[in-house]
Amino acid sequence: MKNSRLGSWLTIVLGAAYFLIPLIATVEFSLRMKRGEYSLEAYRVVLTDPRFQATFGYSTLIALATIVVGVLLVVPTAYWVQLRLPRWRPVVEFVTLLPLVIPPIVLVFGFLRLYNSSSWLPLTGSARGTDVLLTLGYATLALPYMYRAVDTGLRAIDIRTLTQAAESLGASWPTILFRVILPNVRVAVLSGAFLTFAIVIGEFTIASLLNAPAFGPYLQLIGANRAYEPSALAIIAFMITWACMGLIQVVGRGANRYRAAR
Repeated sequence: MKNSRLGSWLTIVLGAAYFLIPLIATVEFSLRMKRGEYSLEAYRVVLTDPRFQATFGYSTLIALATIVVGVLLVVPTAYWVQLRLPRWRPVVEFVTLLPLVIPPIVLVFGFLRLYNSSSWLPLTGSARGTDVLLTLGYATLALPYMYRAVDTGLRAIDIRTLTQAAESLGASWPTILFRVILPNVRVAVLSGAFLTFAIVIGEFTIASLLNAPAFGPYLQLIGANRAYEPSALAIIAFMITWACMGLIQVVGRGANRYRAAR
């Protein structure tokens, strides 16, 4: 029994060291921009860079648009499959897993092939068209995470009873979906939204090939031309990602306490 516990703790320590030692080294290196002392100079340079502010703001807006598109696509689909088309669940799950198998570079080359300036719908010829393609591409990449989060939330409630009760009161389908079902799965939707935000902020391939002023290409550009600033940016991106994970936990605990109180 003692040997089993010792082996478990040894595994935990080795796993923590594998992740934490590179992180600590990155933090330490990012603080050495001024020779002979530790300082936050690299972070100051990064945060005051107009390109950082512009690219991060752009990626944030695209992330919000991606979340809206994902919610409007996934929530009705998952709801209808669970309520009326349970036999189609394996097919829908297979389709939502395809973005994990198909590389993003294949997706973006398909966009460029179908929507270039000489095609029937020349979206790449304008900034707004590029924004639309980027949003759709990110919605595709986030589809596996958004769908599974929403599907898990729908399985946790009795949507059939809720639907029948709303129908007996004369509610229309849009009313049932957005005023009955969606509020009951808001925690799952927020979980998928935070995961989507984390994916969009760090994505490079699609934004680079579409020549979009996003945060991912900015990270690569700084990493290729600077020394200390890339480490600071890596820590900032890491903190953003973990902040999203923390918000998922906070929202989930708040929802559980609310249900327990009821």
